[in-house]
Amino acid sequence: MTAVHVPGIPVIEDGRLISTNPATGEEAGRFRVATPDDVTRAVDRARPAGDWWAGLGFTGRRERLLRWRGLLARRIEELAQLMHVEGGKPVPDAVVEILTAIEHVDWAARNAGRVLGPRRVRSRLILAEFTGHLEYQPYGVVGVIGPWNYPVLTPIGSTGYALAAGNAVVFKPSEYTPAVGQWLVDSFAEVVPEQPVLTAVHGLGDVGAALCRSGVGKLAFTGSTATARKVMAACAESLTPVLLEAGGKDAMIVDADADLDAAAEACVWGGLTNAGQTCIGIERVYAVEPVFDAFVGKVVARAERLTVGAEAADIGPITMPGQLDVIRRHIDDALASGGRAVLGGADAVRPPYVHPTVLVDVPESSAAVREETFGPTLTINRVPDADEAVRRANALPYGLGGAVFGRKRAVAIARRLRSGMASINSTLTFAGMSTLPFGGVGDSGFGRIHGEDGLREFGRAKSITRRRARSLLPSTTFERTAADVARLVKAAKLMYGRR
Repeated sequence: MTAVHVPGIPVIEDGRLISTNPATGEEAGRFRVATPDDVTRAVDRARPAGDWWAGLGFTGRRERLLRWRGLLARRIEELAQLMHVEGGKPVPDAVVEILTAIEHVDWAARNAGRVLGPRRVRSRLILAEFTGHLEYQPYGVVGVIGPWNYPVLTPIGSTGYALAAGNAVVFKPSEYTPAVGQWLVDSFAEVVPEQPVLTAVHGLGDVGAALCRSGVGKLAFTGSTATARKVMAACAESLTPVLLEAGGKDAMIVDADADLDAAAEACVWGGLTNAGQTCIGIERVYAVEPVFDAFVGKVVARAERLTVGAEAADIGPITMPGQLDVIRRHIDDALASGGRAVLGGADAVRPPYVHPTVLVDVPESSAAVREETFGPTLTINRVPDADEAVRRANALPYGLGGAVFGRKRAVAIARRLRSGMASINSTLTFAGMSTLPFGGVGDSGFGRIHGEDGLREFGRAKSITRRRARSLLPSTTFERTAADVARLVKAAKLMYGRR
């Protein structure tokens, strides 16, 4: 029997995963579904490939990764169009995403040797006769489970850094965007044809679970908090280390001395880009009383100008059709609990689209405030001061990113946010800054991609000591004498005993 194809819903037919556009139903591709044995074989093939890749050294890997970067740049329009066809993402948004990913590949390739390569570490008094050396060795094979909302940037945030560190990667793209994932793998194979250094396995959640249990050296996951818990539990069976970037409910704080025009512009971008389907998207806004009304007016004026549709629109379809029910529930609950829609509202959900919606005076107990919505909606609530804004922003278990608009106190406020990242007088910018680590706290996960910390996530720290001279204060030997111990005590008192 032939399966019924609902636009955007992944379908498995005759052992093939079929991917379709959520708005038009246009088919983006068909991919063989991996069995658990297939996943194991992929990891087994990746091990010698990883050894070969690591053997190229930092210089050899840098040259290959920069060639991949160049290929991505030359084919940016092709990849952006595929992202639009498969996930419905507006082409301009896709271009920005790819550009950001290219920057990360470039930075990781150029800096891996400096960050992870062998270096000397100074010793201290107790082992002054030794030198210390530190390096970061690859795990061998890293498993990456990617999301559908940013199918290029987010996987490359793990994959690019893992490759730069010397690992092979087995990548399980989201079942909603397998075509984009396979495109990345195929393009890499063009510049690294010798070995299966980067491969893909396709399927539903069971394929991701098989990857967790496949014997990879480490697994990097991006997705919902609920799925992150399942991934961590599966990896715990074999003590496989994990890097988890989970859900978010990011808040933006608008202080009294903020530039309201800039704040409104950034708020609309941070909350509504990619149809609000952004883990670090602004979903909650707290504006202090003196500027609340003016700020809301400016947000509405900008948001109501946005166009919605399949082609040449600012906001495309909701990629995962099931999310429409979540968005509708959150809007309805906010209105039923006393909130007001100053833009959009109850009729904003028009499958497969959701029109921009701005809700005000929404109770903090509402689902629209407490749960991840993942749609083009914003709740904006008034607060008496920035202290109350921080308290509310930190009240949820999530802690991914956040934003602060203001002048005098903006930095101090940003530091108080319980989050892995924060931006001041901008939104989402930390995702594109390749020199900064990216990741969350609490229910938003742990571990970091991007930057130096992101490179270190994909290498095991290896410490080496080497004797360079005879011990003047022998301690780690049974040959030490009572006089040696007395000298150790005297040295310790001289060095550390002062108040």
